[in-house]
Amino acid sequence: MTVLLDVGEGVATLTLDRPPMNALDTAVQDRLRELAGELTRREDVRAVVIRGSEKVFAAGADIKEMRAMSHKDMVLRSRALQESFTAVARVPKPVVAAVTGYALGGGCELALCADHRVAAANAKFGQPEILLGLIPGAGGTQRLARLIGPSRAKDLIFTGRQVRAEEALRIGLVDQVVPAEEVFATAHAWAAKLAQGPALALRAAKEAVDSGLETDIDTGLALERTWFAGLFATEDRETGMRSFVEDGPGKAHFG
Repeated sequence: MTVLLDVGEGVATLTLDRPPMNALDTAVQDRLRELAGELTRREDVRAVVIRGSEKVFAAGADIKEMRAMSHKDMVLRSRALQESFTAVARVPKPVVAAVTGYALGGGCELALCADHRVAAANAKFGQPEILLGLIPGAGGTQRLARLIGPSRAKDLIFTGRQVRAEEALRIGLVDQVVPAEEVFATAHAWAAKLAQGPALALRAAKEAVDSGLETDIDTGLALERTWFAGLFATEDRETGMRSFVEDGPGKAHFG
């Protein structure tokens, strides 16, 4: 398998396993889409961690495979490429990327699909497609601009330059920088904590934020209002409010 899946105590770990550089060829893309669908459906999965190897998260697309593709081939493949990454981004549960080493091209785009990014101090990010006479094709022009702003996104996309973890943290590309040996444990701890939370409320929060960014403020507020009111029908809402009244804030145990 090119992507391994392990589930324990509510947290699923996806491990990219295509040595030596975890190049994201069509087989990896299809496997990611397949697993994203499984993670969406599985009730025993409440949060997700995505990681690569110690030296490389993912170094981008398989250039040898891409070079052999014609214009017609890529017209037919490009939608499947984007849909694979979008499937990861739309997993309705908290997703954290644990990035060690290189996250370039498609690797950076995959990290962008997570809700939270933990990077090793030695990690490097970039969208080098311009150096191949291309542009990012797996969501980079869209998710990167939404995350760090259009000006900074254009800088990275136009130049194809790589940024180290410290700069990535400063511009908002990652959320935490820790020593390489602590990356997975830190990411897993973040996921495990949220796995104990109210699953439906977390799903609602993710959809409200992500979908709201795609529309105007009034439509976003309507979406928020619908989710907010709908959660009053859930057992988790009753559990949370009862615990708050009886025991104080932050002590609820959700099923």
